[in-house]
Formats: sequence, C-alpha cells, structure tokens
Amino acid sequence: MNENPYKLFQKECPDVAARFNDLIEAQKSLEGLDAKTKQLINIAIQTSNRNPTGVKLHAFMAKNEGSSRDEIVGAVVLNLHLSGLTPVLEALPAALDGFEGKL
Repeated sequence: MNENPYKLFQKECPDVAARFNDLIEAQKSLEGLDAKTKQLINIAIQTSNRNPTGVKLHAFMAKNEGSSRDEIVGAVVLNLHLSGLTPVLEALPAALDGFEGKL
C-alpha cells in the first residue's frame, strides 16, 4: 500500500483526523514563536522521535516559512548530543529531501 499515511488516517478515521487538525491549528496559533521557528523545533522533535517522514514534511514546511538549508540541517544535528548519531543519520537525508521538495 503506497497511499499517503495521513490521507489514509483521514479516510479511515475522519472524526479523529478532524479533531487532530483542530489541535494542529490551535498549536499554530500559539504566540511567542514565529512559524519558521516552530517548524525548526518540529524538525528537531521528529529527529529525536526517529520519524524521517515527519522530518521530511516539516523540512518542506520550514523552507516555505523561510528556513535556510543550514537552519534545517542544524535542527537535525542539534540532536546529536541528546539522541545520538543514529537518529541524526536517519533524519538528515529526509530533511534534505524535504528542503528540496522531494515529498
């Protein structure tokens, strides 16, 4: 099955997906951090969680919010001393793919 997992989630669980989208919108509206910074933080969190798909998507969104390639790479590598080398090595190619729009 090559269907986009998020689209599958929306199709199979439309009510839960709608509420999840509401949560995302509420988080986006939090004041104090600009959209670019929020995306860079999401990249760091997804790296720590060993979620290359999440890293790729947030790298794409971070670029759209004005993040540079170096900022996106930095958000991944920031995890080196916290999460170790493996999560960074797993996330770095995904981050660069996202930055280049290879979704």
